[in-house]
Amino acid sequence: MTADDATDSTDSADGTDGVCRPPAEAPASPPPPRPTAQRVRDTRELLDREIDCWVATADPATGAPHLVPLSFDWDGTSLLLATGERSIAGRGLASGAGVRIGLGATRDVVMVDGLVEAVPTAVLDPAEADRFAQRTGFDPRETSGSYLFFRVVPSRIQAWREENELRGRDVMLEGRWITTTD
Repeated sequence: MTADDATDSTDSADGTDGVCRPPAEAPASPPPPRPTAQRVRDTRELLDREIDCWVATADPATGAPHLVPLSFDWDGTSLLLATGERSIAGRGLASGAGVRIGLGATRDVVMVDGLVEAVPTAVLDPAEADRFAQRTGFDPRETSGSYLFFRVVPSRIQAWREENELRGRDVMLEGRWITTTD
């Protein structure tokens, strides 16, 4: 068997090289928990910086959970999303049941629970629609499908990195940022 034969035998049908690699390593010990004020600052910076999030809703017809990635625009008080009016996510957002949105990496996560308002494309302020399109690189007004915008007003936001930040993970409650002197 030649070296080329050995290489060919480890290639798999899915294009990977067939080599097992260890999972990414977690830090030996997590950094100390951030004070609430720092978590609030970090969360606001993440909302300002990111444009994609995971949106969790329920299928109104079956109640089955549904998770989909969507782009968003944060204006400092609410997230603006857009998706197909007839999609499972669109129907779930329009149902009035609320929404949960996840941002960031699993070791630096922000979870947003909020109330949802469906905003027909023709009704949305054109300046808001323009900002959404510029920020996300997607303009629902230019699609052939029937899209709705959804404004999500956060009622609760949580932020944590590791287990040691689970306590005190709320950075917004009842729509108000938590302010502390820590």
